Amino acid sequence: MLTLPAWLLAAGAAGPGLSGVHAADRPGYTVSTGQLEQAVAERFPLRYPVGGLLDLMLLTPRLRLLPELNRLGAEMPVEAAGPALGRRYSGTFDVDFALRYEARDRTVRAHRLRVNALRFPDLPPGPSALLDAYGIALAEQALGEVVLHTLRPQDLALPDAMGLQPGSITVTPKGLAVTFVVAPPR
Repeated sequence: MLTLPAWLLAAGAAGPGLSGVHAADRPGYTVSTGQLEQAVAERFPLRYPVGGLLDLMLLTPRLRLLPELNRLGAEMPVEAAGPALGRRYSGTFDVDFALRYEARDRTVRAHRLRVNALRFPDLPPGPSALLDAYGIALAEQALGEVVLHTLRPQDLALPDAMGLQPGSITVTPKGLAVTFVVAPPR
């Protein structure tokens, strides 16, 4: 039997993002793939000048849900140009990252970034080594703490009233599932 607050959540009275009852009758909040893609698209393109030698432009990433790893992946087109290269080169950056909730501003953020590959198929070896040297730092700047979703005050009103706060974040085949847990006493 559901308790009254769980019944309210299951009935959809809690708001558009609250998803009802999760495992063990814990309420949760879902973030769809579309919501994630929209939030990321608003932050790109990003331009990174590197010491007057080259400019890197990161274009909007394509996100991948990696539920088996409980991580998100991102593959983003990269354009590199500048005096050190002589012409414009196109490539791709492939990364994946874990997620965390930041209570201070009610955001779901990327963290624990892993760079899987930086590929520029037509780039000569010398400039390629230069880009490899900046690759990890560039990825950390671009995605290291990028905000993927912000929960609105109305999304948290009922959980707050129930003494709950966002807890674990799980990557599912359809998006993210944020489970609420009992908040510590204030």
